Amino acid sequence: MTKEKNSVLHLGIDLGTSRSSVSASNGERHVVESYIGWPVDMVARKLVKKPVMFGHEALENRPMLDLHRPLERGLIKEGSEKDELAVRELIRHLISLTKPHDGQRVLAVVGVPAEALRVSRQHLRNAVKGVADSLMIVSEPFAVAYGMDALLHTMIIDIGAGTTDFCVMKGRYPTDDDQRTLTNAGDSVDEQLAIMIRTRIPEAQFSIHMVRGWKEKASFVGEPDGVVEVTVPVGGKPTNIDITSELRRACESLLPPIVETMLDLISRVDPEYQETVRHNIILAGGGSQIPRLPQAIEAALTDVGGGRVTPVKDPLFAGSNGSLSIALDAPESDWEKLPG
Repeated sequence: MTKEKNSVLHLGIDLGTSRSSVSASNGERHVVESYIGWPVDMVARKLVKKPVMFGHEALENRPMLDLHRPLERGLIKEGSEKDELAVRELIRHLISLTKPHDGQRVLAVVGVPAEALRVSRQHLRNAVKGVADSLMIVSEPFAVAYGMDALLHTMIIDIGAGTTDFCVMKGRYPTDDDQRTLTNAGDSVDEQLAIMIRTRIPEAQFSIHMVRGWKEKASFVGEPDGVVEVTVPVGGKPTNIDITSELRRACESLLPPIVETMLDLISRVDPEYQETVRHNIILAGGGSQIPRLPQAIEAALTDVGGGRVTPVKDPLFAGSNGSLSIALDAPESDWEKLPG
C-alpha cells in the first residue's frame, strides 16, 4: 500500500497572474511570483549564470532578461508561443520544487479563473503535457471552497491580480451559472493608482513594479490610519509624495463591481437559502487581505438583510491546498491523461 502511495505524487497548483503556488501530497508547499525570464545576450548569460530565471529572482534581474509575465487575467496570453513556453517552464519549476522521485507519476489539479475559455484550457493542457502525467482543470474559487469544506450554501470571492472570481457552492460541482469572473482585480488597482499619480505629478518617475509594491504594503479601503508616503525621483531628485488619496480611490474601485456581482449571484440562489449564503461569504486571494475590505462588503449586504464576510487565513495557499484536496479525492474517471 505504501509503495503504491509513494508511486504517485498528487499536486494542487494555483496558477496566478501575479503569484503561483503549489501544494504537494508529500508535504511540500511553495509560492513563486509568476515571472519567467531568459538572458537577453552573451553578457547577460555570463552575469546571471542560469538559462532561465523565475519569480523574485527574475524580477530582480529584469534589465538583463527577456522577462515574461505570461498569465494575463489568470490565463496564458493568446497568440504568444513564448508565453506558452514560459507557463510550461513555470509549471515545470513548481513541480520540481516539490521534489518528485524518479519514476513517480505526477497528477496535477490546476486552478484557473471561473470563466476560463475552452481555448485557454487547451493552451494549459499543452503547457502541462510532458510535465505531468494526468491533469484536472478546476475553477480557482471552487478549489478554495473544496479545501475549506465550504461546499454548501457558501459563496467564494477570490480576488487575485488578474481576475476576481465568484462561485456559489450548492453541494455539487458548480455550473457556469454559479460562477462569474471580473477583470476588476489587483492589476486594475495598480493601473488606476499609476494613472492617478501621474496625472497629479506628471514629472514623477516610477514603474508598475514600484506601484504594485506600494499597494501590497499599504492598501486599504475606508478611512486611512495615517499618511501613505512613498519616495520617487521627481526631476531626478528623490522626493517624498503623499499617495493616500489615490491609493484609497484605487482600492475602493474594486467595491462597486464586486458588490454588484455578489448581489446578483445571491439573487439567483433559491430564496430559502439566500440568507445562509449571505452569512457564508469567504474572501480569498491576495485582495482578501486589503484592510477593512470584508467590512465594506458586509456593509453592502445591509440593505438585503445583512451578512458575514470572512477572509481566508492562508491566502497564498488556499487555492493550491484546495486543488490538492481535490487531487487526493478525485476518482480515476475524473482525470485527463496526458501524452508524454
